[in-house]
Amino acid sequence: MAPRSAAEVCHRRTRGFTLIELIMVLMLVALVITVAAVSLTRGLSGAKVRAAGQDLVAALRYTRAQAIVTHKQQSLELDVDKRSYIAPRRKEVQLPKDMQLRLLTAAEEQTGQSTGRVRFYPDGSSTGGRIKLVAGARAWDVEIAWLTGEVRLREGEVTP
Repeated sequence: MAPRSAAEVCHRRTRGFTLIELIMVLMLVALVITVAAVSLTRGLSGAKVRAAGQDLVAALRYTRAQAIVTHKQQSLELDVDKRSYIAPRRKEVQLPKDMQLRLLTAAEEQTGQSTGRVRFYPDGSSTGGRIKLVAGARAWDVEIAWLTGEVRLREGEVTP
């Protein structure tokens, strides 16, 4: 066998990767996957809170429409401790376990220590109030105007 030149030997050594290089690449890939998973989880949490808010808004608007159509006052009942609400002639809706429900309404609409309601009248008006949905660092406010009964959903701030 003929002796090899230094250039041939050097060229042969640079064809592969060292163990350290492979470990570094694997660590970089693991870091990227971790960052992506965390951001995806945060995005899903925000979407979950928003979807729950949209469902609650739909239930409130349904309750208002029922008051107008039937010419009788209708109420959406809320239970803060159970994290649930129920609209007239509908099933009770349970919010996800990691979500908090907060209710701000008129004193006469608080039916218990942790329960209350939002009442709508046949002319479309309501008792008004605000419902806050909180999950982690995300919050959504559902606002009910007392004069018009208009229901709005907007992104809110998390407060203790």
